Amino acid sequence: MGMINSQEKGKRYERHVASRFREYGYKAFRGCQYQGGPDSPDVAGIPWIHPECKAVERLNINDAYDQAKRDAGDKMPVIFHKKNSGIDLVTMAFSDWIMLFVEYDAGMVLAERDREGVPE
Repeated sequence: MGMINSQEKGKRYERHVASRFREYGYKAFRGCQYQGGPDSPDVAGIPWIHPECKAVERLNINDAYDQAKRDAGDKMPVIFHKKNSGIDLVTMAFSDWIMLFVEYDAGMVLAERDREGVPE
């Protein structure tokens, strides 16, 4: 019985993560869980990343990342995880995170220039 509950909990969390992406305009949905690999992410419809969703009290983050990396293909492996009463957390490789941050920072610099009327 515990296995069924944990499977249902996992499905609920995958639907939750998909709904969070839909809030931002992505056409995300729970993926097909048939074999693992790039064609069966936990959440589909999100460009560039391969989401691995984990709703557990004790997570071996290294195992979860290894699974995501193995299944990601040419996408960026990202772990979405939370404890029962916790907040949603995201774990990814620093090399992927810094790439996203640099892009974000560049956009913020341009937006600041636009607000201040500074020519490029």
